[in-house]
Amino acid sequence: MFGRNKLFWQGVRRGFISSLPFYMVMVPFGTLFGLLATEAGLNVLQVMGFSFAVLAGAAQITAVTLMEENAPTVIILATSLAVNLRMGMYSAALVPLIGKAKLWQRVLASYWIFDQSYAVTVLEHNKNPKLSLDERLGVFFGVAIPVSSLWYLGTYLGAVVGNQIPSELGLEFAVPVTFLALVAPLLRSIPHLLAAFTSVLFTLLFADFPFSSGLLVAGVMALAVGYLTEVWLEKRRSKEAV
Repeated sequence: MFGRNKLFWQGVRRGFISSLPFYMVMVPFGTLFGLLATEAGLNVLQVMGFSFAVLAGAAQITAVTLMEENAPTVIILATSLAVNLRMGMYSAALVPLIGKAKLWQRVLASYWIFDQSYAVTVLEHNKNPKLSLDERLGVFFGVAIPVSSLWYLGTYLGAVVGNQIPSELGLEFAVPVTFLALVAPLLRSIPHLLAAFTSVLFTLLFADFPFSSGLLVAGVMALAVGYLTEVWLEKRRSKEAV
């Protein structure tokens, strides 16, 4: 696919090494989803199809949890969409980094956009803005393909043998650990910090909303606060420049 493009494979190596910490939690994370999905009534084929088609752990777990609660279909779809709205923002943020790649490369990348591939690519670019397009693509795929493979493996294990895993192992730890590792390095600006604080605050305040719908409100509020803060800061910078 990329042949002997040395810059690409150098990027793959960078991405692979930078994403090593995620390998410890992706299988437990996927196993948790596989287990929850089978408990919600899905068979192994459906569980695997879910993971291959959606490839978004948080949204998938949200969906099957709501299915277990017998939530209305519209609530399941709306909540899952809200959880996954960040993928659209990731896509927009990656345009300056890999947007000039060939069409087939962008098509592949669009499937593999998720938290880890986005975060590591952005962080690697921030550490070395002089990375070439081929290197940035390499970083992206060097994260995306191994991490997603572990997710598929974990999903299969959870669907097939998840019920045999002792509850004492506490697979749930994989979810918060994964997202803390992703979010923490990106909280470097006032808009990001305020958006994160808003999401936590309103998620806790609206925790008793039926079918976890408080998550929808918290997500919208966090997006609004982050956006408005960014706009206000831009206006302030413009005034100071004048």
